[in-house]
Amino acid sequence: MPLIALTGGIASGKSTIARRLAEHGAIVVDADQIVRDVQAAGSPVLQQIAAAFGDDVITSEGTLERASLGAKVFGDPELLARLNAIVHPAVRAESQRRFEAANATDPSAVVVYDVPLLVEARVDDPWDLIVVAHAPASERLRRLVELRGMEEHAAQDRIDAQVSDDRRLAIADVVIDTSGTIEETQAQADALWERIRAR
Repeated sequence: MPLIALTGGIASGKSTIARRLAEHGAIVVDADQIVRDVQAAGSPVLQQIAAAFGDDVITSEGTLERASLGAKVFGDPELLARLNAIVHPAVRAESQRRFEAANATDPSAVVVYDVPLLVEARVDDPWDLIVVAHAPASERLRRLVELRGMEEHAAQDRIDAQVSDDRRLAIADVVIDTSGTIEETQAQADALWERIRAR
């Protein structure tokens, strides 16, 4: 079972690549979705977050109040590290469970782990290939403002909070340049798929 890590900065076109690989038959495991799943209402992770950060990060429905938690940890490395110490092990365990389930269903399946925080949390895992979706920060800023409706300063803060492009590119086995059209990005994803299947 080839295990591919797909990463990239915010608004880098990572989702476009993941969707294209899924169309070819890859099983895509989405790290962001796993984070939401392990933090679901009533989960042990959510209980640990409430214990560490206060009940005001939990809504009246018992779900995570993301904006409130984000406001507490954003820009505070110590609090962010505390949050990551709660969330990352749970995400790692659940992602591993999903990889194994995919392999049990189809041992020849190509599994793509769509993971924004690869450099920060999972770079040393035994990936068969690390793929980086890359567009210049200026282009990603434009997308966040024009396509997602973010305020420019907020969008810039989000970009600045992530690891540098240089650190992501340094770990890449394959770089997909997503600064062009969606069709150009998809064509590179198609070529990547052929390379994976040829292995």
